Amino acid sequence: MTATMISPGATIGILGGGQLGRMLALAAAAMGYRVHVLAPESELPAGDVAAEVTRAAYSDFAALDRFAASVDVVTFEFENIDVAAIRHLATQRPMRPGAASLEVAQDRLAEKTFVAGLGGRPVAFRAVDSRADLDAAIADLGCPAVLKTRRMGYDGKGQARITSPADAEAAWAALGGQPAVLEAWVTYSHEFSVVLARGVDGEIAIWPVPHNSHVGGILDTSRVPAPPEVLAQAKEAEALARKVATALDHVGVLTLEFFACADGPRFNEMAPRVHNSGHWTIEGARASQFENHIRAVCGVPLGSTDMTAPGALMKNLLGDDVHDWHSILADPRAHLHLYGKSEVKPGRKMGHVTWL
Repeated sequence: MTATMISPGATIGILGGGQLGRMLALAAAAMGYRVHVLAPESELPAGDVAAEVTRAAYSDFAALDRFAASVDVVTFEFENIDVAAIRHLATQRPMRPGAASLEVAQDRLAEKTFVAGLGGRPVAFRAVDSRADLDAAIADLGCPAVLKTRRMGYDGKGQARITSPADAEAAWAALGGQPAVLEAWVTYSHEFSVVLARGVDGEIAIWPVPHNSHVGGILDTSRVPAPPEVLAQAKEAEALARKVATALDHVGVLTLEFFACADGPRFNEMAPRVHNSGHWTIEGARASQFENHIRAVCGVPLGSTDMTAPGALMKNLLGDDVHDWHSILADPRAHLHLYGKSEVKPGRKMGHVTWL
């Protein structure tokens, strides 16, 4: 056993209490670890299955100190956490992944610049810090284009499509005049992602790439194996993902999203955590993304990413889709996962179902 290894029976601290934290906690419990969740929300899907819960703001350093004293290692389930909290916790406990991964992923401009510096090919983009910058970026990249906030955007939020220069004023107002990035419109045949896990020792395991389909900016389905057009580009995308993980010294699961274009894979964005497009791995792989994230942050060997069946399809249950739970359970091929959220809202991720 190495000095970086954290044995079963230890407590893993998770920042964030959503469904990703819930599935991490379930995976940890199966391996004999306890989980302590810290998050500010009153309803915490992860808290329902955790050994301990602290409701506190990520900016409450006194609460962070008490949290750190109760755990053996810390990780996070989403990236909208102040990096200052991560740096503070890292002075007291192993923080996996570290602040570098979070800093890059939180800022779309930093993210695209970082990936381009490693030889990746993001969709053409320009920084937009003012209304005048937006006009200049549109003149440079042309239309259509997409204006996205640099920070805090997810599931189609924090972005506005620009079909002509006349849309610029409304788009800038819709984003509240925040620092942003303008992305050129890209023609692609498929969307796909590379989901990998990287251990403390630098070992990397990659799952088969899923073909992802979105509706209204929110992931609808992920399917493996991906079609030939995606598989032809998977090797190049996986090589870039390895470079990113290594350059950041990332520990845990890391996800990069891509567009399959005529000239090869174009990088879209990254998430320094377990990812919606990897949910199929719970039943569809020998070690799920959640199990391997726990293995990675605890410094133990990674599990196999081999598939358990010839193919898998994961579908998100958004909003009222959750009311179909009875018919899903009646399907002997279906694997249902509900997240324990009490309020049903349009577009809200209430659960998912996987077929092998």
